[in-house]
Amino acid sequence: MTYPATESTAVTADSARASLEALRTEIGKAVVGQDSAVTGLVVALLCRGHVLLEGVPGVAKTLLVRALAASLELDTKRVQFTPDLMPSDVTGSLVYDARTAEFSFQDGPVFTNLLLADEINRTPPKTQSSLLEAMEERQVTVDGTPRALPDPFLVAATMNPVEYEGTYPLPEAQLDRFLLKLTVPLPSREDEIGVLTRHAAGFNPRDLHAAGIRPVAGPAQLEAARRAVAKVSVSPEIAGYVVDICRATRESPSLTLGVSPRGATALLATARAWAWLTGRDYVTPDDVKALSLPTLRHRVQLRPEAEMEGVTADAVITAILSHVPVPR
Repeated sequence: MTYPATESTAVTADSARASLEALRTEIGKAVVGQDSAVTGLVVALLCRGHVLLEGVPGVAKTLLVRALAASLELDTKRVQFTPDLMPSDVTGSLVYDARTAEFSFQDGPVFTNLLLADEINRTPPKTQSSLLEAMEERQVTVDGTPRALPDPFLVAATMNPVEYEGTYPLPEAQLDRFLLKLTVPLPSREDEIGVLTRHAAGFNPRDLHAAGIRPVAGPAQLEAARRAVAKVSVSPEIAGYVVDICRATRESPSLTLGVSPRGATALLATARAWAWLTGRDYVTPDDVKALSLPTLRHRVQLRPEAEMEGVTADAVITAILSHVPVPR
């Protein structure tokens, strides 16, 4: 499903923001109590980034992405990552046509607007890496020929914690391609009661249309929103604040790997998107702080001795945020 880019000229920034607010409401019809993850998905859409959702089985990671897809007028495909999945099963391959005696390219599921990569860490690194070019360059090269992917293109991947049986660690290069890593926690008691109440009333997670979820935004709204985000101003002090946070991770005694310059640009991009979503055309230090954990937690690597002591990446980044001077 494709939409002409010219449609975006008829959409104003305010109407685009309203559409994205409606998008969050639509997702909330299916998923209870995961507001941070919903916000992260919207931010990723605005930044042309990809999202990694981590949580134990059964906390609605897949349902969250499916609800996002149902709320968007975008082409969506799903890949269930398994140990025997091959790279060509994701990207596509050349297929011999006996009638023409020629090879023709058959698109893989990656040729879509929204790709749900379900349980991405249950397949070996070789297949995981098949997404590297697609995520970074928005294209797939097969037999030496690059093939462009649709625009917009977003990978929303779910994963179980690495200590769970049957999982593989994601390569650092691939982790760095994800704009955000969102943790999907177990719900609170009140939220879990809300989930059960919905199910008792007849909610079927396999039929989102019956739940009343409808498309409220498409490529035109996304393009208008992205143009508006690009106009959000960033002062030199804010740019320096972002750099100071990222440089502090490289000097932390608890980390063997700090945030790269790519991570710094990602933090700035997500802070601008969040500022626009909240109705401002400039970035504040609070915007940077709000997006620091989901943008940076997967871009650092703990020292083994810190891990043994129970230190987490979130704890290290939070400590850094408390010590880096905040610009006035």
